[in-house]
Amino acid sequence: MVTNSAPRPQNLEKIVEKFKRRDNPKQKYEQLLWYAKKLAPMAQEEKTEANKVLGCVSQVYITSTLEDNQIFYQGDSDAQLVKGLVAFLIEGLNGLTPLEVINLTPDFIEETGLQVSLTPSRANGFFNIFKKMQQQALTAETKLEKEK
Repeated sequence: MVTNSAPRPQNLEKIVEKFKRRDNPKQKYEQLLWYAKKLAPMAQEEKTEANKVLGCVSQVYITSTLEDNQIFYQGDSDAQLVKGLVAFLIEGLNGLTPLEVINLTPDFIEETGLQVSLTPSRANGFFNIFKKMQQQALTAETKLEKEK
């Protein structure tokens, strides 16, 4: 198993640990649905092609804002389970610096055990959502560098 050279962000680590404690795929699904219910609604005007996650069977949108060198995400999906994956990532990554998000390796996805529970297309979608968030972090970091 590949591990991060840097410690994993605390919020993300807590979520990963929650999923690792659930052996039953049904419990993992229930946890994802719980996250989906907690996700703040996304404004309809934010659901644009530019914010759409490519490579997902479901409609998935991610936006980000930068405040005091911390990145904050918002997202939505038309599928409840995928909405739970979006919420998982938002809760785990919100408040990090763009560089922390960029440098994060996706090994935590495998550690949750979710790829066993998810269909291959959903597992791939989960990875694509994460990559979209990293792309937005890279854009934010580039903007920060230009401002220096």
